[in-house]
Amino acid sequence: MNLSEIIDGLNSEQSQSVTLNDTQSALILAGAGSGKTRVLTHRIAYLVTQKNLHIDAILAVTFTNKAANEMRERLNVLLRRPIRSMWVGTFHGLAHRLLRTHPTEANLSPQFQILDQQDQYRIVKRLMKENQMDESKFPVRKVQWFINQQKDEGIRPNDIEAGHNFFVKKSLEIFKLYEAHCHANDLIDFAELLVRSYELLKNNPVLLTHYQTRFAHILVDEFQDTNTVQYKWIKLLFNGDNKVFCVGDDDQSIYGWRGAKIENITKLTQDFAPLQTIRLEQNYRSTGNILNASNALITHNSNRMGKSLWTDAGEGDLIDLYEARTEIDEADFVVSAIQKHLDNGVSASECAILYRSNAQSRGFEERLIKYNIPYIIYGGLRFFERAEIKDALGYLRLMETTADSVAFERVVNFPTRGIGAATVEKIRAFARENQTNLFQAAISIAPTLPTRAANALIGFTQLIEKMQDDTQHLNLSEKVAHLITASGLIAHYSSDKTDKAGSKTANLEELIAAAEQYHHEEDSDMSETLGFLSLASLDSSGDANSPPAQNVQLMTIHSAKGLEFPYVFLTGMEEDLFPSRQSKDEPHLMDEERRLCYVGMTRAMKKLSLSFAIKRFLHGQSIYAYPSRFLSEIPSKHLNQIKQKYGATPQNYQADDSFNQETTQITPSANGQLSIGKTVKHTKFGFGTILNFEGDGDSARVQVKFKTAGTKWLISAYAKLEFV
Repeated sequence: MNLSEIIDGLNSEQSQSVTLNDTQSALILAGAGSGKTRVLTHRIAYLVTQKNLHIDAILAVTFTNKAANEMRERLNVLLRRPIRSMWVGTFHGLAHRLLRTHPTEANLSPQFQILDQQDQYRIVKRLMKENQMDESKFPVRKVQWFINQQKDEGIRPNDIEAGHNFFVKKSLEIFKLYEAHCHANDLIDFAELLVRSYELLKNNPVLLTHYQTRFAHILVDEFQDTNTVQYKWIKLLFNGDNKVFCVGDDDQSIYGWRGAKIENITKLTQDFAPLQTIRLEQNYRSTGNILNASNALITHNSNRMGKSLWTDAGEGDLIDLYEARTEIDEADFVVSAIQKHLDNGVSASECAILYRSNAQSRGFEERLIKYNIPYIIYGGLRFFERAEIKDALGYLRLMETTADSVAFERVVNFPTRGIGAATVEKIRAFARENQTNLFQAAISIAPTLPTRAANALIGFTQLIEKMQDDTQHLNLSEKVAHLITASGLIAHYSSDKTDKAGSKTANLEELIAAAEQYHHEEDSDMSETLGFLSLASLDSSGDANSPPAQNVQLMTIHSAKGLEFPYVFLTGMEEDLFPSRQSKDEPHLMDEERRLCYVGMTRAMKKLSLSFAIKRFLHGQSIYAYPSRFLSEIPSKHLNQIKQKYGATPQNYQADDSFNQETTQITPSANGQLSIGKTVKHTKFGFGTILNFEGDGDSARVQVKFKTAGTKWLISAYAKLEFV
């Protein structure tokens, strides 16, 4: 492969990034739709073919399994040879590979198992129950979040000083018990993968030097989404002689709520110096109007690194902006617009409805059903998260190692075999007292139980042992096929009257196919079964299922990150909804909300529609809302302002944060004391002058120009204006 093939089709900034001298580190500020994946893969191809770098000397880190798989596929094509030995994957996947390669140094056994979020929740819940912690005061999810938050920062229980914070004190107690439980049962959760692999390298200088020397080039995608321990992980591997190539976009940092630190991308220039910054600003996805509106919006954020997207694809359609009376009116507008697209030959899968909160989906779903338009909620359960799949994998885990107590608890009485909660609690107590696993405890305790419980327990342990014997010479897919029958799972789900479509049995059969398609690395230190189980656990921590064809896509804006659609409807553009109420008094949170809006807008390829409702029923109550401040930050020249169905005229949103409306004036008598020019006082906005008013009843609104807060439209019934 020659150089011209590598840079063919790249623009000047992409080409500069790809062919950067191999003695330099770089930050590639890659805007939305600017071809960053292509830059990453072509950079690797350049290093391998033009700089004669062995693929084993490259570490490529992505944030999703989908991105990792796409990178592998592209590299296979570019390099015209397999790249199986190359270290490419997610942070969690690569951390797992490190721990599997060096389990002893990491204080693990070679058979350690990975806990998913659901299993972690169950363990935390049980530990809280055993220690009489009141869930009404200490929600399990909140305690689980506390544990993971500490790990994301690289913090261990002994590093935490609870002080006088009672919640931290009690959560810390559970954290310590949880750590002890995981250690005793050879379990690793997702956050532990990262912190344990970081500690592995930090505490083993010889091992660290080995990997620093091996990985001459470290490439990281979506760098703006790294958390503290991920940043420390990369920084630890960097020794100054090797080079980093980080691709990211500070304008798309939207995961602060789960630990991502936007400041990581700005710290690069100090921690990885000398470092060259290259901006990818040419967009290959969206039209000019969409990009110019998005650029204008994001300029309102502080501390940006600076970037302005452009395209040579033309201005395209204006952005539709619709003011709805209610969320029902909004849903009618959106679904009617989608129906028109479908009538014009557009595929349903080309249309996406985005919203800030999952609670907003109901109205759209009802209208889509009414119009008989197929749709899917994107971001639902992944394949390996489905209950029937986890049941089957529970049996497979227990067959692989009977010491797996999490798997034992999942399948010991499923399908039902007469082993009740009281029996399981006795098994747990025996295991704790004798420092053994639940399977061995079950064998030991069975003779002491009443006949019925004893027979049930003996039957279960003998079933597992027989399944181990019967499958020891079978390959992986044959083993899975055997266990779903021998365990009784197929019989159970086949008789499940709630599964009329047979989807659960079909999923179990699909698991056999997944096992058959699984490619096990020949040089791996893991058994084929353990490798497959690890893949299943890691997959459940990554991407949601890919959007199926021929369905309108409904999803949160967070779920839409990394996706693109020809027709996008960005809905619920109201204060306290988007931006969220929690961000109002926190400038850094408001900046993240604005970045989220920017991400939502830049998902659109051909047509973007924005909408908001004056009145919305949400979370069990009716709420009157102001239009989102983000709408006022979009220049009106990019907007096609659509009239309301009930007769109002177009809106005009200006950059001074005002919301001005040209309306037919209503006589003063229609609103009692209201009259244009009168001075009023509002509890929040202070003194102002009435400019206009419209409507009547609950929908009556008054426009007031306040001395300090600018011009606002207020709902008359709720404004509580005082006349001065």
